Formats: sequence, C-alpha cells, structure tokens
Amino acid sequence: MSRLPLHSVSTLVAAVALLSSAAVPSSGARAAPDARPAVAPSRDRAHTDVLFIGAHPDDEYQSLATFGQWRQRRGLSTGVATITRGEGGGNAVGPEEGAELGLIREREERKAVGLVGIRNVYYLDKPDFWYTLSAPLTDKVWNRPPQRRTDTLERIVRLIRATTPKTVVTMDPRPFNQHGAHQQAARLATEAFRLAADPTAFPEQIRKEKYRPWQPSELLTQSWGFKGPVGPGCARHRAVDPPTGLPVVGHWTGVRAPNGKTWAQVERDAARTYVTQGFGSLPRKVTTPRSQLPCEWFTVLARNGEIVRAKVRNQSGLRPLYAEFREWAERAGLPWLANDAQPDYPANPRTTAPAVAKAPVVDGKAGPGEYPGQKLTLRQWEGKQCTPADCSATARISRHGAALYVLVQVRDDIKGTALDARTDCKRHWRTDSVEIDLDPRGDSDDTSTTFKTGILPFTAHNGGPCAERDGDNHQGPAATTSPGMAVAATVTKPYTGYTVEAKIPFSVLPAAVDPNRLTANVLLYDSDAQDKTGKSRLAWSPFGSAQADPYVWGHLRLPGYRPPVGRPPRPADIPLEAARSKDSPAAVAQARRTGVPLAAGPRHRHRQ
Repeated sequence: MSRLPLHSVSTLVAAVALLSSAAVPSSGARAAPDARPAVAPSRDRAHTDVLFIGAHPDDEYQSLATFGQWRQRRGLSTGVATITRGEGGGNAVGPEEGAELGLIREREERKAVGLVGIRNVYYLDKPDFWYTLSAPLTDKVWNRPPQRRTDTLERIVRLIRATTPKTVVTMDPRPFNQHGAHQQAARLATEAFRLAADPTAFPEQIRKEKYRPWQPSELLTQSWGFKGPVGPGCARHRAVDPPTGLPVVGHWTGVRAPNGKTWAQVERDAARTYVTQGFGSLPRKVTTPRSQLPCEWFTVLARNGEIVRAKVRNQSGLRPLYAEFREWAERAGLPWLANDAQPDYPANPRTTAPAVAKAPVVDGKAGPGEYPGQKLTLRQWEGKQCTPADCSATARISRHGAALYVLVQVRDDIKGTALDARTDCKRHWRTDSVEIDLDPRGDSDDTSTTFKTGILPFTAHNGGPCAERDGDNHQGPAATTSPGMAVAATVTKPYTGYTVEAKIPFSVLPAAVDPNRLTANVLLYDSDAQDKTGKSRLAWSPFGSAQADPYVWGHLRLPGYRPPVGRPPRPADIPLEAARSKDSPAAVAQARRTGVPLAAGPRHRHRQ
C-alpha cells in the first residue's frame, strides 16, 4: 500500500530477513588497506558522489531538496538505487498493475529526480508486493529460491563498488509504523556500507569482475518524523535522534535553486510527477512562507568510514518483530538502533461476537435480532481529522455457525470515486471503503497469515458493492479467493453515507479460528475526491499502521464456538511479478553509458 496521498506539507510528513553469517563475513570486518576503486572516481563513468538506496520509486523524493543543494553548492553528483519498481503500489490514474505499473513508476521516478540533476537510477528488479511492516518477510520475497539468500545484498555491495560514492543515504531501518521494504532497504544499505570495503565479502566481485573494495565515508538515514526547528537557522541546529542520541543534520528547503524557486518548490514539482501514487493531487505551489520552510533531516550512522557509536538501552518484553530487529542491529554492529524501537502499545480493545440462532440476511441492513452485540466506534487513525457528518462509523459483529457477520454503518458527506467492479475492484484505499481484518489465531507478526478484505459500497455503472482481498494470505477478488463470502450494501439517496454488511466463512481464513485468541480490526477509508486518493482513515483499533500491524488488532471472543481439529495453516500466496530492466530502454541505455550491468548484476570479466 502506498502512503496516504497528502495535501499539505504537514500531512505529507505525517503519512509517510536475517543475514546469513555463513554466506558473508561479519559486517564488522575491517577494510583492506587498498579499499579503493579500480579507476579514480573523478574519471570513472559510473562514479557518483552520493548514492541513495531506497525500496520504491518515490522513496527519495522527500530528500530531493537536499540532493539538489549538494549539487548546486558542492558540485556533488547523486545516483539512486531503487530495489523494486513499486509494482505492489496503487495506481490513481489507470488499471495497470504488476510489471506494467512498475515501468510506469520508473518513468515517473526518472522524471522526478531529473528535476534536481540526477541522471542515473539503478533498479535491482526485485518484486514489490503489498504493504507490510515486516522486513523479514520482505527479505524472503526479495531473495526467494533459486536466488541466493544474500542476492539483494550482493547487488547493493556490487553497486557501491561500481559507483564509489563518498556518501550513502538510505531510509530508516526501524520497524514501527514503517513499510517493511523501507526497513529492509535500510538494513541492506547499512550492511553494504561496511561489506563493500571488505575483500572477503563476495570475493568473486573482486576476483572475477575486477571491482575493488570501496569504503564510503558517510552513512545517513532519512529522518522523516524528526521534529526540529524551521526556517533558515534549522540547518545550523545541533540536533540528536531522541532514541539513539546519534547526531542529526538538517538541510533547509528554503534555499533558492538556480532557477529562482525554493528547493521546497522544486521538490514539490518532483513529487507531483508521481501521479500513479496520487501525488499529482498535491497543490502546485508550496504556500508555506519561505521563512517557515523546514529542513530535511538525516541521522548520521557513520562518518569517515567509521560507525558513530551511541549508548545501548535494551528494552524488555519485546514482541517477535522487534526482537528480530534488535538481533539484526546487534549483528550489524549498531545495537543502539534498537533503542525504544518497540513503542508503548495501548491496550487492545476487546469485544464479543455473540452467537445468533438465525443467520443474518446479508442485505446491507440491520434486521431485528441480527446484531445484538456491542456497537464498536471507529476512531481517527490517519489523515485529515473529520467531523461526525463528514466521516464516522460504527461496526457490529455476530456469529452464526462457522461464519462471522459484520455490519458497518458509515456517515459520509461526499462520495469518492466509483471504481469499476468488473476491472478495478482492488486497492480499496483509493476511495470510500470498509476493510475487515482477521487474525484467526491471534499470533501473527505480519499480515501474510491473516485475512484482510476491502469492500467498496458502490461501484461504477450502478454495479453495487464488490469485495476483494489485499495484503493478506491470499489476494484477489473475493469470488475466487473467498468462496462463500457474501457482501451487500445500501447507499442513501441523497448521499449521507452507506451501510456495508458481510458474511465471512471461517473456511476462507488462513488457519482454524481460535475462539479465545482471534483478533480483528475494522477500518474506514474516506476519500471525498474523484482522483483516487484518500483523505481520512478510521479504525476500531487505531494505532500505528492499523491496517498492517496485527499486534494492534482487538480481541474478538467467540463464546460457544468449537474449531475443527487438524486443519493445517495455508501458506501465503504473495505476488512475485516484477518489471525487468531489460524491458526498460532507459535502463538499457544507462547500463551502456555507465558500464554498470542491468539490475546491478555480475559483469563480464574485466578486459585489461
């Protein structure tokens, strides 16, 4: 899932697998004395002074004002490494998805970064799938057999050795409320920063491909959520990252570019090129007074080729995803990155789905006696705050036999885009919709072992409601992924909202239901626009990434239900389609120009 499309600078900021020790040497290995490129950087056609490493097209755009300034003031060139082409994201302008969408997003990214003078974008051709908060799951998808477990890391190490940057910039590796692909990109960049200088790391790159070890000097991570001062003095502010105490540096976006615009405005122009992600709806002009424009902040992980050290504060009671992150940080030699990584989760809400003697009629209405249980109020989770008449909702849940029945009543003042139920019943967060999430055993660390359905209450051509599954154990239209599921909706005329009703058989869940541990969430997406972008999001349990974090979901007890014995869990079906660099004329031309092979793959033996 892409970030929520944003309509102001403030909302823009707001919305936004294990390394095998047997495969490569420890990241703590020291660089060889001759850790330098085969050709002096100033003469090497692939050399770049700065290399940004991200997961998707658009991950770099909130740093473009900085990269532009570095080029303007210091003459520094920047290259971009993008591990996927964002095939798993939304599409606000057309029906394309998968590899076709990935090539569109590549064109958007090349156009965007070109506005600040960046010419080279290196894609690693890894598959992008749905929005997950799990770096370990992302690692498995990016390095699936027959590839080696370290394939993506090998490519990034090769790219650093090929482009010989002084500065590596990447994303934040910490796990809470952040895309798992962002986390994994940052982990790989952090490991590669040190491994690229180690001649015993992926030695065939040196022995057969004739690269030389290379040690970048500086490693920075984007700090989108850092709250520092604004205005021209922010770049001089001596700041530290609160959890780690590491230094944070800022670059003011109010500096004027050579064309007379502020770099904040140039960055906005670049952001608006990402039309598939809804960023075309951003206002053309940055209206914040220049004196109040913010800095872009970066946490300093390494200087002069050495890791910046900080105090370690170990948390207790870590949940599995956060314990895994702490183990990675320790192996990577930066254990302080795990300081306070696990947030103070609020108590999970609780409710009971009472058993009803007669199955509710799935007709988009609450019939007598169908929903005798507690009315659940959905509260603000993300995006623009809205009034009760603008967007508000309640949910009620009942059980009959081996099925849940869910009724969600929504107040809404403006209809969003009516998508075509036949061709576009997917990526429901682009318009008005309801989402129902279920973790049958209540022990999931990511949504690959859960059930998630998105329901559109209305569709184009008077097509009525439709339902799909996204970001879960088995994605696709409900008719094929969830046999026996039924949905209905009633929409008021004149429009003041809608009611969605759904029957969800337990047989479509990825595992047998534990009646005492089942967890759930009910979410509302409110659009108020016709450009396939979101405005506000509500949830029964609203904390962090409420749609993607099973740790947040509420407890849903099922008194009297006895699950079947011996039903094995279903393995996750994760889309693996990825665009290929060989199908991109721009990528092919770039490989010829720079000498860096497509997807940063192995190059032929160097000819003397």
